[in-house]
Amino acid sequence: MAKVRDSRRVPGVSLFANRPGAVLDVALEGEDPAGVVAAWTRELTGILREVGWEGETPVTRLSGSDLSLFVTAPADALYAATEVAELAFERMAGAPAKDTGDLIRAIAEERSPALLALAAAAKSRGVAFVPDDRGVSLGLGRGSVVFPRDGLPEPRDVPWDRVHDVPVAMVTGTNGKTTTVRLLGTIVAAAGRVPGLTTTDGLRVGDESIGSGDYSGPEGARRILRDPRVEVAVLETARGGMQRRGLVLPRIDAAAITNVAEDHIGEFGVRGVEDVADVKLLVARVVRSGGTVVLNADDPVLAARGKTLGARVAWFSLAPSEETRALSRIPIAFGGGAPHNVANAMAASRLAEALGVPREAIDRGLASFEGTTRENPGRANLVDLGGVRVLIDYAHNPHGMRALVMLARSIDAKRRLILIGQAGDRDDGAIRELARAAWALAPDRVVIKEMEAYLRGRAPGEIPRLIEDELARAGADASRIERASSEVEGVEAALRWGREGDLLVLTVHAERGEVLERIRRAQRS
Repeated sequence: MAKVRDSRRVPGVSLFANRPGAVLDVALEGEDPAGVVAAWTRELTGILREVGWEGETPVTRLSGSDLSLFVTAPADALYAATEVAELAFERMAGAPAKDTGDLIRAIAEERSPALLALAAAAKSRGVAFVPDDRGVSLGLGRGSVVFPRDGLPEPRDVPWDRVHDVPVAMVTGTNGKTTTVRLLGTIVAAAGRVPGLTTTDGLRVGDESIGSGDYSGPEGARRILRDPRVEVAVLETARGGMQRRGLVLPRIDAAAITNVAEDHIGEFGVRGVEDVADVKLLVARVVRSGGTVVLNADDPVLAARGKTLGARVAWFSLAPSEETRALSRIPIAFGGGAPHNVANAMAASRLAEALGVPREAIDRGLASFEGTTRENPGRANLVDLGGVRVLIDYAHNPHGMRALVMLARSIDAKRRLILIGQAGDRDDGAIRELARAAWALAPDRVVIKEMEAYLRGRAPGEIPRLIEDELARAGADASRIERASSEVEGVEAALRWGREGDLLVLTVHAERGEVLERIRRAQRS
């Protein structure tokens, strides 16, 4: 029997609709998808009629054996909407019939006419409306005003003369998102404006960090969009947040998709690269009329899909040109040894142009960004420790690992070591492919790290065994392989092994803060 894996609200623009709703993620176990959809829709239609929601619409999406059952709903009744979707599934499955009286009362208790009135007033004035469970904001950044959810004003009492939007750009893609966001932030600052950034590493307004951790989802976006100092918002927009909650804004000025590759396969109906592209291209849907979608012309999936967007597209490519030659000279390009960073710089440049940043500020910003452990922590940081060079990077999938190996091979070294590991939510094939990509470096030493905080259902030691087995298949001798019980222990092992003239390639994820501090201590000593 089909089983519900997840039931959740979707308050933003999503793969399902441009309006809010609720979704059930269902795992099929041999059932005919069309039959399940028909049965659920039939029961849902009856429930919608019973609760007075005849105008709401079901939307379904199938990928492999993963089925998503979505229903649109009023923005002020999304918790109740999850119960509506669940009740339809229960009735479809033959569960004892439940009276909808409790559900109707739950809808009535959750409804907020004041919320809907503010949303309508903001829409009529052409300014952003950003709600969550705790508060509501009107306008963005420097032009935002925020009210508590339990103290919403009448529209006539809002100081509309203070309310306005600021430019917003979203950046997504399989790899390169964080670096592109930071590059664009530096460019915006070079133009004399205050950037607000969200990334997988934290939140930043101007030169100030206001939060650490993964803020690439809706929560981080709301915090930046409500900060009264922000003049331009640059939002890293990751797959997980888009799939779980949708986008926090229905309209932005520009968006960039750096690339698409297989990653997080099997999560939320993602079964292949086309599904990855579907999710990433969601940002293009909210780019305003006259705005710009920045796409990678060298990515075959984006090159094909970009032609059908119906929006203004600004392409970037690593094909030889005056621009690629110029950008190969910026610090993070490593003299052309890091073409992925040249691509990131192009994406940031195109976004800056779309936001109206002068060319002089773009060039100055790119030239000033050196990619240090302070500016761009964990992304292609090259550090010299008394003749032993250390290259630190976030590469966490085969696509990213191949780019890192290309860079590492361009750096002269007597011997090379690589530290690798993987999170447990990747399938065996993806983990083995990561190992093969790392082995392309032809390292003299491999340290395989356990990532205890990222086991995600795997048994301890299971992932290192997979990696070691794949390395052996590729021809690695067991004497060249070492295991470490943690990321920090793996780094210590690498530092003990290294000597003058060596290159240590450290992929760092779980304990990046501790690792970077350890490297900084080594630099000082």
